[in-house]
Amino acid sequence: MTTEEKQQPSAFELIGGAEKIRELVDRFYDLMELEPEFALIRGLHPTPLDGSRDKLYWFLCGWTGGPDMYIERFGHPRLRARHLPYAIASSERDQWLRCMAWAMQDVGMEATMQERLMHSFYQTADWMRNKAG
Repeated sequence: MTTEEKQQPSAFELIGGAEKIRELVDRFYDLMELEPEFALIRGLHPTPLDGSRDKLYWFLCGWTGGPDMYIERFGHPRLRARHLPYAIASSERDQWLRCMAWAMQDVGMEATMQERLMHSFYQTADWMRNKAG
C-alpha cells in the first residue's frame, strides 16, 4: 500500500464515524416504523427493532471501514444466507433502498456520499432478492 493510499480517509471517516452511522440507522428504522410506504419491509423485521438496529449499525460500521463490530460478534456477515428466510422481491428491495435514501437525506449526509452508498446499497439489496416480483 502506498503512502497516498494510507492517507485516504475511509467511508466511515467521511460519513462522520460511529455517531453518524448510529444516527443514520436510527433514522432508517424510525422511518420504517412511521411511514406506511415501508410496511412491507417493516413486516420482515421483529418487534421491537432494537436487535435489528444494532446489527445494521455494527454491520455498517465495519462495511464502511470502521470497527468490525458485526464480525466480532457473529463472524462473516453472510448477508444472502442470513436473509434467505425472508421473502425479498423487487418491491422489498425498492422499499429498503427508498427508506435508506430518505434516512441519509434526513441526517444530512453529503450528496456525493449518498450517491456512493446508494450505488453499493443497490448492488447488495438487489443480490438479496430471493423471490420473483
